Amino acid sequence: MIQAVIFDMDGTLIDSEPMWKEAEKQVFSSVGVEVSDELSEQTASMTTREVTEFWYRHFPWQGKSLEKVENEVIECVAKLIAVNGVPMEGVQEILDFFQGKKFKIGLSTNAPSRLIPVVLKKLNIAHYFHAISSSEDEKKGKPDPAVYLTTAKKLNVKPSQCIVFEDSVSGILSASHANMKTVVIPPSIEFTNKKYQISHIKLKKLSDFTDTHLEEIQMLY
Repeated sequence: MIQAVIFDMDGTLIDSEPMWKEAEKQVFSSVGVEVSDELSEQTASMTTREVTEFWYRHFPWQGKSLEKVENEVIECVAKLIAVNGVPMEGVQEILDFFQGKKFKIGLSTNAPSRLIPVVLKKLNIAHYFHAISSSEDEKKGKPDPAVYLTTAKKLNVKPSQCIVFEDSVSGILSASHANMKTVVIPPSIEFTNKKYQISHIKLKKLSDFTDTHLEEIQMLY
């Protein structure tokens, strides 16, 4: 029996991808990195540390440690979210849906843990969550399953009793490797891309999820 739902954060609950791109462009450019759209595409699902190491390999800089540059990116993202952060369509509805069914609700993100309260406060949704986890505290980020397994453990449920909502293939792979059922809400411009077929269910927005979908997933348990 499915007992819990776990959400990814960036791109699933909050439209923060543009803010990450802006912060990375500002900070990495300031240390001499030539930030191109082509290379940026490769960093989309990485942790902040992995992104920093990625750009350092391509454009080694001097004068600032990788840790300092990484922290500057995170601080910049936090400021942008606090001012401009907006929820993805259907966030309130989907959280109310699962809360009404007495599901345990968790959060598993590749973002640094200090950004989680910034997002939850901006969207005014902190009270819905029973457990939160960041890949920052794991040896590997998504697509490794660690961050999802940690949240399931905190929720005191088996991984197979969890539904995961994600927006990326990397996240879907992470949840699948954790033996969880998946719902993907791809970026609208990629909705028809066949790569998202690895998810159990694909929807255009969070609030499109219904009792019928829940029953469909329950039957897979």
